[in-house]
Amino acid sequence: MHQGKYVFSQVMEFVPYYQFQKCVNKYKGHYWIKHFTCWEQFLAMSFGQLAYRESLRDIVICLRAQKAKRYHLGFSSPVAKTTLARANEKRDWRIYRDFAQILIQQARKLYVDDAAFNLDLEGTCYVIDSTTIDLCLNVFRWAGFRKTKAAVKLHTLLCLKGNIPALFCITSGKVHDVHFLDILDFEAGAYYIIDRGYLDYERLFIIHQADAFFVTRAKSNTAFKRLYSNPVDKDAGIRCDQIICFTGYQSAKKYPGKLRRIKYYDKETNHYYVFLTNDLSVDTKVIIDLYKYRWQIELFFRWIKQHLKIKTFWGYSANAVKTQICIAICSYLIVAIMKKKLKIDRNHYEILQILSVSLFDKMHLDKLIYEAKLQNLEGVSLEQATLWEN
Repeated sequence: MHQGKYVFSQVMEFVPYYQFQKCVNKYKGHYWIKHFTCWEQFLAMSFGQLAYRESLRDIVICLRAQKAKRYHLGFSSPVAKTTLARANEKRDWRIYRDFAQILIQQARKLYVDDAAFNLDLEGTCYVIDSTTIDLCLNVFRWAGFRKTKAAVKLHTLLCLKGNIPALFCITSGKVHDVHFLDILDFEAGAYYIIDRGYLDYERLFIIHQADAFFVTRAKSNTAFKRLYSNPVDKDAGIRCDQIICFTGYQSAKKYPGKLRRIKYYDKETNHYYVFLTNDLSVDTKVIIDLYKYRWQIELFFRWIKQHLKIKTFWGYSANAVKTQICIAICSYLIVAIMKKKLKIDRNHYEILQILSVSLFDKMHLDKLIYEAKLQNLEGVSLEQATLWEN
């Protein structure tokens, strides 16, 4: 048997500690702190995510039950529920947001050659969308959304290479999705796939001026003039491929350039889809296939809601909720980085299941994960398994 480090400690070795401390220092995370550092807070919250704990009390009971192992897991003193709750309430959540961005950069470098996304495009492809996380209005009054409901929104820019979130932002549920476009720095040559909720012609023209490309769906009442049409393969379901310009006063003023309008009939759904893009030269089928990849972000949101703790919150303040969401994303990224560096041929769901029951074991990570045999459960959807298998 391996007599070295515990599995949880081995997982945390993939965390760049020096970069973490830089984030802590940036926001003065240790101001007036004598015990229970930000690193210990991060360890405790990450343990809660990886071990599928339901509350702060669960986390504390599990860690205290392993009293002899506490020091080797990275804790210098016993973890108290009130101390952990106070840290989540008071310590700046932006520490963990900025650290998540550091992990994102590491993960994207590892997945840059990912073969799961194989469209013949030179630029990086991103999907933009948001998911609403419902909260109880009586408890989370700061997150008012509707008269009877509270909510926060997780806005995400998902890179299709490895399905890694390139950027995320947490806002109240009232913030409209389109405002997320205002904080993005668009990459020249990159493709941004967005749904009709982000259809703002002025913002789309900003993407165009940045020499980037967008793919979205047109609204049914869009007023336009056809300039000319490209030849199409109607047997492939493509009904038209037109170069257009807007004729409405406001739309023409906000987007004065040319656009490409593609109408496509999908036999599987028996629906017509109309796409708009500012890429006037790429093959028509590529644009259609590219928009189909928008579903990947829906699968990503569904996956993190099912397998990470971001639906039941362990604190009531805005700071505590945002801290938990950021550390949940960090936990996902750590597993993604570990998966690639150890060349593990398992999907994320399986890895998390193995880790959840093995965090206090002493066994090499690669051996533990490779040799574990899991029953093929019926409850795991095929879509999720396909999404994470690389």
